[in-house]
Amino acid sequence: MHFAVRDFIHAALYDPKHGYFSQRPGSVGVLDRSIKFNQLEGRKAYMKHLTKIYKQSDLSWFTPVELFKPWYAHGIAEAIMRTANLSFPLKIYEIGGGSGTCAKGVMDYIKLNAPTRVYDNMSYISVEISSSLAKKQLETVGGVDSHSTKFSVEHRDASDPNGWGVEQQPCWVIMLEVLDNLPHDLIYSESQVSPWMEVWVEKQHDRSELSELYKPLQDPLITSCMEVLDLDKDGSTRGSMATSFSKNILAKVFPRPRKCWLPTGCLKLLQVLHGALPKMSLIASDFSYLPDVTIPGERAPLVASKKDGTSSDHSNYLDAKGDADIFFPTDFWLLERIDHYCSGWLKQHEDKSSKKGKKRRTITLDTSSFMEEFGLPSKTRTKDGYNPMLDDFKNTKVYLSVPTHNIK
Repeated sequence: MHFAVRDFIHAALYDPKHGYFSQRPGSVGVLDRSIKFNQLEGRKAYMKHLTKIYKQSDLSWFTPVELFKPWYAHGIAEAIMRTANLSFPLKIYEIGGGSGTCAKGVMDYIKLNAPTRVYDNMSYISVEISSSLAKKQLETVGGVDSHSTKFSVEHRDASDPNGWGVEQQPCWVIMLEVLDNLPHDLIYSESQVSPWMEVWVEKQHDRSELSELYKPLQDPLITSCMEVLDLDKDGSTRGSMATSFSKNILAKVFPRPRKCWLPTGCLKLLQVLHGALPKMSLIASDFSYLPDVTIPGERAPLVASKKDGTSSDHSNYLDAKGDADIFFPTDFWLLERIDHYCSGWLKQHEDKSSKKGKKRRTITLDTSSFMEEFGLPSKTRTKDGYNPMLDDFKNTKVYLSVPTHNIK
């Protein structure tokens, strides 16, 4: 029995019975009350407070939108308000909305700061794969009566095209820490110049442990992803004859196996979103790199389990059997390429010199720059000037992508 790495990861995280998020609805942490940053002395006091929170909720991870509530969500709402075409009713989709903290924060902000008609006519749809989180979101947002009629949860997998119709009006899509949990594929080559192969996960009937199996490239999603990445099938990256010659010699003397993780889940999701919501604007935030990754390969994930408030890392992704979170770094340069590819602009085989206008305007910002532009950083500043929202999440970025009028 064997299956693609992306299917293994999808099952380990999302399987209704055995998946990490299905088994542990508590893995998404919720704070009882907002942290009062202005009353904390500085970094030490904040860290102490954080340790206390993590001790109390032993299984949970806390995302920035939760730690900095409501201010983080308010920054996102402000970015949407400044960019949205308000002559259309405001329609927001959120994918993987956790416990509903972002949805409630965004709706609160719009209720307080937008013209009344914008709030009155808005709709906010959460697309959530986990039934327990879907329920939690309805409770969180339902805490404000007037939100309830404008908020709905669709319990489904956002990357399944069958769940979507086609929405021709402008709308927004929010994805916070979604990309890092999307399934990835893995390719392998035994030396610098040997061809790339697909990695499959194999389970032999008589043994409980899983092993890897290498096959020639044939999966369409993997080959599309390699095309966007500009990776040659034969293992070489495109370059001059001279470099490939010296590379050949090196490969013979010091053959080094290579592994490369491909964000095929991201490619599939963006293909589906661009198909269903051709005029969407997108706002996504995630980790741009992860520290101390021991799993081999370019863009390799962290696989971590949590017990009694402390987390431990696994050195093999095959150890993830539903009790571990698997999260990947996001290569934002690659995310932008995938976005342009899925919107139909970057099709590799077109005449490279054609002067067609890009269909999307995109920008990647450090979280701190994003919050300085759209948020209220003074609200998360401690007494001595340390500001965890700006100072701590150095390895996260925000990606904004809006359609342009270049339809030619």
